[in-house]
Amino acid sequence: MTARKAQRTARLIHLLSERRVIHLSEAATLLGVSEMTVRRDIATNQGQIAFLGGHILAAAEIDTDAPYELATAADSHAAAKREACLHAVRKIRPDETIFIDCGTTLIHLIDLIPDNYQITAICYAMNVAERLTRKANVTIIMLGGVYHPASASFSGTHDFDILKSVGINAAFLSAAGVDAKRGATCEHFHEAVVKQKVMGLARENYLVVDSSKIGKLKRAFFSAMDGFDAVITEHGEVGPDSFQLPADSV
Repeated sequence: MTARKAQRTARLIHLLSERRVIHLSEAATLLGVSEMTVRRDIATNQGQIAFLGGHILAAAEIDTDAPYELATAADSHAAAKREACLHAVRKIRPDETIFIDCGTTLIHLIDLIPDNYQITAICYAMNVAERLTRKANVTIIMLGGVYHPASASFSGTHDFDILKSVGINAAFLSAAGVDAKRGATCEHFHEAVVKQKVMGLARENYLVVDSSKIGKLKRAFFSAMDGFDAVITEHGEVGPDSFQLPADSV
């Protein structure tokens, strides 16, 4: 390791000790190098530094009990996720309030929101909030609490009071597993709590997943299939009563 790289690494570790999480672009600015240089530095110091969903954090912060990694999931079935969101974005109407769940699927939904739509978006994941900031006409309500690096999301019961005070027109939920009999499940229990609370308050609930999630059952249950107004995949929209695995995805 060169002396210059060692100095950057030491500075980055010091910054993480102060902030815990730093966005890649901010780290590059603070260090006076390109984002690619920062990523190379991280790659050669994986025992100390981790990169997750566009953010840098100490490797020790990673939730090793959870196999799900946001950065890896972002590249998985990306085309199908975007196609599902092309169907889901039709449910978003201007001048309304929506909830956008954590994960990587609904990032595509944010990109597809028309730029002239004045909406309020509630979220609790760092990667979702960062993407929403790119929409000039979107008002963001971020639920805070304890940070969970594995899914770049937050949990905290005190923010449920905020949810109760906001009228949610439509909630867009994600899932790591969808089973016709056992319902929708996710990897992390703290996510399930937030999803359930939101679903109880929203006027409309839409489950947006790519078909690779169908037939899978994860550890954290959050809703039976009849809790959704519709299930939306890359194949289109189906009602919860008629939900089944598309024939062409078997």
